[in-house]
Amino acid sequence: MNDDDFMREAQALAAAAAAAGEVPVGAVVVRGGEIVGRGWNRPIGTHDPTAHAEIVALREAAARAGNYRLTDCELYVTLEPCAMCVGAMLHARLARVVFGAPDPKTGACGGALALSGEARLNHQTAFVGGVLAEECGAILRRFFAERR
Repeated sequence: MNDDDFMREAQALAAAAAAAGEVPVGAVVVRGGEIVGRGWNRPIGTHDPTAHAEIVALREAAARAGNYRLTDCELYVTLEPCAMCVGAMLHARLARVVFGAPDPKTGACGGALALSGEARLNHQTAFVGGVLAEECGAILRRFFAERR
């Protein structure tokens, strides 16, 4: 599987979030070509402000690994991560993060700020944006258009 394939897996999870009335963001954590963590946005249903797709996927992957450090893993997410999620990704020491649609309002990979490129932090993770960006953005636009 390649970046597009894993992003499509994350898009399927974003659809699950939309079906639950959550903002449609999905994420997967991959190790050695296998998905080891899945998540979709759940803050509304769980009453948990930290239940972003990325955090949910990281928790599952870390539990499976028996370690919070996921140095040999990659995370795919449909929307540019926020500052909280980038912080968690850096603490997990992910090898790479791939995101779809940019988020100019809260994105922390260059959208609203560039936490992902902060050289003063003790761990550096590679961040790649724009994978299936149009498709990922369309999921969000459709969701919000239906609520207006």
